[in-house]
Amino acid sequence: MHADYLKRILTARVYDVASETPLEIAPNLSKRLGNRLLLKREDMQSVFSFKLRGAYNKMAQLPPDKLARGIIAASAGNHAQGVALGAKRLGTRAMIVMPETTPEMKVNAVKARGGEVVLYGETFDEAYTHARQIEKEKVMTFVHPFDDPDVIAGQGTIGMEILRQYQQPIHAIFVAIGGGGLISGIAAYVKRLRPEIKIIGVEPNDADAMYQSLKLGQRVKLSQVGLFADGVAVSQVGEETFWLCQQYVDDIIRVGTDDTCAAIKDVFEDTRSIVEPAGALAIAGAKAYVKQMGIQDETLVAIACGANMNFDRLRFVAERAELGEQREAIFAVTIPEQPGSLKRFCDHIGKRNLTEFNYRIADQTEAHIFVGLEICDRNDAIATKKQFEANGFKTLDLTDDELTKMHLRHMVGGRSGLAKNERLYRFEFPERPGALMKFVSSMSPNWNISLFHYRNNGSDYGRIVAGIQVPPNDLDEWQAFLETLGYRYWEENDNPAYQLFLG
Repeated sequence: MHADYLKRILTARVYDVASETPLEIAPNLSKRLGNRLLLKREDMQSVFSFKLRGAYNKMAQLPPDKLARGIIAASAGNHAQGVALGAKRLGTRAMIVMPETTPEMKVNAVKARGGEVVLYGETFDEAYTHARQIEKEKVMTFVHPFDDPDVIAGQGTIGMEILRQYQQPIHAIFVAIGGGGLISGIAAYVKRLRPEIKIIGVEPNDADAMYQSLKLGQRVKLSQVGLFADGVAVSQVGEETFWLCQQYVDDIIRVGTDDTCAAIKDVFEDTRSIVEPAGALAIAGAKAYVKQMGIQDETLVAIACGANMNFDRLRFVAERAELGEQREAIFAVTIPEQPGSLKRFCDHIGKRNLTEFNYRIADQTEAHIFVGLEICDRNDAIATKKQFEANGFKTLDLTDDELTKMHLRHMVGGRSGLAKNERLYRFEFPERPGALMKFVSSMSPNWNISLFHYRNNGSDYGRIVAGIQVPPNDLDEWQAFLETLGYRYWEENDNPAYQLFLG
């Protein structure tokens, strides 16, 4: 494909439906980072995402006969809304194939903008394949979410706006990467006019298809992608976007879920707006870059690219933001089970702010306390652990332990003498009606569930921790069951937090 992107971007038709969004300083975050951080507010578009730029530009360039036959697209959310809005503006039919797992809020938003929704498959890839079938059967025009020169050019108008809105030196622009359309468009424009500006992509640790592809020099297809940042949950980047990123992208930073949650909170504190996880990736990447490179007094731009956030996901985000900001540490502390010990331990906590404190008598000689503390940074947590141990309190730092953060902090104190032959596992399954019951009913009646914790965090995957009593003679049968279950799982029998509080 390899089009003349400068010309395509300069002549792109986006402003029939899109607005030129503000480029605003994030004052609090800038102060904390010691750099000037500007947010490009694509979350303020009418569909709360940049996606309508590329979708509309593609449709507006179509000849009248093709437009009249209708538009077909596949999307998990933001692209779908852009296509539906653009089709309505151009007076044509839009059919969107969305995965069955798509949150109802996004499905309703597409319908409200006049789009016909077809729910198909569990993943974007399955929806995409089905959409391409419909394209052939009904002779409609497929509008790709990222791998199309006109879509890429539409997204590139964001780069054009940034250089017009801020004409002083810019050190780097940070852009979230899913399939690569957004970063390709911005990079193709910026690197032609201001090649000294670094273009840095940001991906989640568990959905890093572009990072892996650039590293190997060819497009990689991921076998699994994390769905927390669902707007970038793409298993394979586009051919054209991969080529453009090879030419123009300077670096890619990968960030974790906790870092993304912290960035959502940062944006909220500066703007009072709530961006979606994919929309916060660029901000999380800018924070990580400043920490890695130690830069000061530079101007950085981060694209806040979307705000289609499920309300029920906010609980999870709020819980994990403190950990992502390294403002909270979680410890398991062992103290003597004797009068005055608890008070002595509390004296060593001093005036620190407690975020969590769980205790249950379980032993005649030792007591195990689960405690969350507000900290300044990671070094503060390390110093606190050393202080506790210097005063005779055995301490385990659980801040980075996934089992603790997701489940055990809600379950502390469940040790039982009745749980003979207990084996502990974490399971992950696609979150949809009936999935939890399917899991429970698939268990053999010979195996007793001795511990079970499930919490709906408003995410695309449900997470369970379960203690199962499996007699030694049944271990082979149990292992065979796990292999045929079809869910991801992690054995946690040796997890130190489990041994202290539940085992």
